[in-house]
Amino acid sequence: MFEQLNSRPADSLLALIKAFQADDRSGKIDLGVGVYRDAMGRTPVMRAVKAAEQFLLENQDSKKYLGPEGDLQFVHLLEPIIFGNAPKFAHRLVGIQTPGGSGALRLGAELIQAANPSAKVLLGIPSWPNHAPIFTSARLAVKDYAFVDLASQQVKFESVIAALSSAGEGDVVLLHGCCHNPTGIDFTMEQWQEITDLLVAHRLVPFIDLAYQGLGDGLEQDAAPTRMILDAVDEALIAYSCDKNFGLYRERVGALYVMARNGNDLGKAESNMAALARVNWSMPPDHGAAVVRTILESPEMTAMWRAELDEMCQRINGNRSALAAASADLAFISRQRGLFSNLSMPKETAVALRANHGIYMADSGRMNLAGMQPADAGAIVAALRAEGCLRS
Repeated sequence: MFEQLNSRPADSLLALIKAFQADDRSGKIDLGVGVYRDAMGRTPVMRAVKAAEQFLLENQDSKKYLGPEGDLQFVHLLEPIIFGNAPKFAHRLVGIQTPGGSGALRLGAELIQAANPSAKVLLGIPSWPNHAPIFTSARLAVKDYAFVDLASQQVKFESVIAALSSAGEGDVVLLHGCCHNPTGIDFTMEQWQEITDLLVAHRLVPFIDLAYQGLGDGLEQDAAPTRMILDAVDEALIAYSCDKNFGLYRERVGALYVMARNGNDLGKAESNMAALARVNWSMPPDHGAAVVRTILESPEMTAMWRAELDEMCQRINGNRSALAAASADLAFISRQRGLFSNLSMPKETAVALRANHGIYMADSGRMNLAGMQPADAGAIVAALRAEGCLRS
């Protein structure tokens, strides 16, 4: 059977990790893999997470199955963080625990396929590289459009408007809720309002990928576009990840929320979500969700987590400011948000940055700003200048 398979290319980011580890130069800088790093270059376990794990160690009395819906208390406790306190659409929401934000995206894709297999998924490019494969693997058609011009580091908003205006009723629009991956370029609130108006006018279904809440401008600010959209539309899907804002990368902690028009539709969506989860992963992993639930059940742990998240956000934005201050050509980086920015460069330049300067970033030019220290800004700018990426 396996003789019929064709080999697939190795994951480029995994290769980047190995190359960085094998590099023995003392001044090397890792801007590659998308994880948060502190001032010591570590990806630490958050203090609130440690406290929750200690509580679970001492108090958890069973490892029995929770069911395909997972830890529903975890799902419910996230709701005010994502959607605000007592939003007007709360009675039209249902959620389910998933293995990370990727699991939420895949479950949402399969739910769309079951409900409306002819729906097209509109995807702004560039986007997270796994977005399109997730939807196409669920047998959905993906229609991409230009989202950002990397040369100018500007949103191509006319292209966005044209794509949404030409979409058919019931088509799905994939939207990054905040901290766009890979560009760090988010819509303004005025642009979000125009997008919301088009979603309503053309009866399009937003699928919001909210993977970095709290790492842009703060929990409330980062949730504002999502809440604006949900206030206006009839139906929506929201894929949520706790991997980044709780530092639980390897625990795979996420949730899928669906907003429907009425209770009858909501009940049907909920039963289909559970059935699809059952045949995909049967039961989601418990530990990470139990940690988040434990934190959010405790006012003291919640305050600790929020303070740590604010520190992480300030550090990332501080790195952005340092890099922008080191070169006027990089001033745009201070206006972007989240872990990533994406420079306009060919693969050959990214290879040269690694080989000649020990600056590691993805071949696409995507940089993880959380991987640097403010003191690294000069070395990064010097390398970019040497390879012709900067005008001056």
